[in-house]
Amino acid sequence: MATRTATIASAVGLHARPAAMFVQAATATGLPVTIAKEGQDPVDARSILAVMALGAKHGETVTLAAEGDAAEAALESLVELLSRDLDAQ
Repeated sequence: MATRTATIASAVGLHARPAAMFVQAATATGLPVTIAKEGQDPVDARSILAVMALGAKHGETVTLAAEGDAAEAALESLVELLSRDLDAQ
């Protein structure tokens, strides 16, 4: 299983629009992807409700994990996405 950490750059954290953009990207990988805050159980990164319930705020670090042939590349693209302010687009 491949894992990566990312710092949430969006000013509102993973809420509303940034969460929707992240979930779309996670779903588009075609892989089972999870996201977790430190000290919490991982949740399905392809579920908007699970991602929003995570409550990841601006500046917090999350851990992404995925399995599959293209997991490394998929996680790199998701880390890059979370490292941008998705509200500013």
